[in-house]
Amino acid sequence: MRARPGRYGDGVSGSEEPAQPTARPAARPLVDGAALGQVGVWSGQFDFSPAGVVREAVAELDELGYPTVWTGEVKGREVLVTAGMMLAATARITVATGIAQILARNPLTMAAGQLALAEAFPGRFVLGLGVSHAELMQIRGVPYTKPLGQMSAYLAEMDRMATEQYRAVPPLVEPPRVLAALGPKMLELARDRADGAHTYFVPPEHTAAARKTLGSGKLLVPEQAFVLDTDTERARELARRHTGSYLRLPNYTNNLRRYGYTDDDFANAGSDRLVDMIVPHGGPEVLAARIAEHLDAGADQVAIQVLDYDRRGLPRRQWRELAPALLAL
Repeated sequence: MRARPGRYGDGVSGSEEPAQPTARPAARPLVDGAALGQVGVWSGQFDFSPAGVVREAVAELDELGYPTVWTGEVKGREVLVTAGMMLAATARITVATGIAQILARNPLTMAAGQLALAEAFPGRFVLGLGVSHAELMQIRGVPYTKPLGQMSAYLAEMDRMATEQYRAVPPLVEPPRVLAALGPKMLELARDRADGAHTYFVPPEHTAAARKTLGSGKLLVPEQAFVLDTDTERARELARRHTGSYLRLPNYTNNLRRYGYTDDDFANAGSDRLVDMIVPHGGPEVLAARIAEHLDAGADQVAIQVLDYDRRGLPRRQWRELAPALLAL
């Protein structure tokens, strides 16, 4: 029996002519706020736990009722492998990459990974793509030149490869993809060539501007870091451990300048006003209020990154404690 024909060709190997590329549809059944939920979990800490603990932790997130978990890649596990591990360990939760680095794999490899996961776990995988940062690409020995041009060319080649070259059984529905985007031009590309944008290290004002650029019908998911601690001095110390690493990257500081932050705010791992904006602290009600700000500004979902005092720990206690307040939003 022939596999379902469509955008990805006919799903069989042989001498058949491949299907011709088609335009990406304006909206997709798999991308809507109701399916993904208003609050997801974002964590880069999974790399520091063995696979068995990762499976256990994401299964707990699923049981708690969190609808989406986001994870990325820097120098740890290959992110599509991680996504497959998480999907196989759970029954309902959507797994999203935040992000898969495009310069870490060629377009056919990325398309094949996306399509394989989408076919195996229908409606539960969102591919987030990004160019990443010059510093991280140097580690891989890959040139980082013009991010917008690199992303545009990559998306075109990825679509071509998915259509002309992929020969495994395709998913029944074209799976969604979002782009890591901060500046107006990358947001425009996310609007025109993807299903939306995943933003990171941003205030709610950026969410409002991003929604204006994306327009309606496109997914917008900002990340929001948080410290579950009412002790201001202690919480800010942990928050600065987080902000200090990102304030060394010009992509983030250049974006924050658009919203009135200056070199004084970037010094010493961040001024109090910057730290409290990027990484608020307090009880669950504080995080719920910040999530509401992003949602009111136009976010479809807010991906919370809860920081833990253990540098290599997973904030499982905090996820449990926050769940009743956040999942009631």
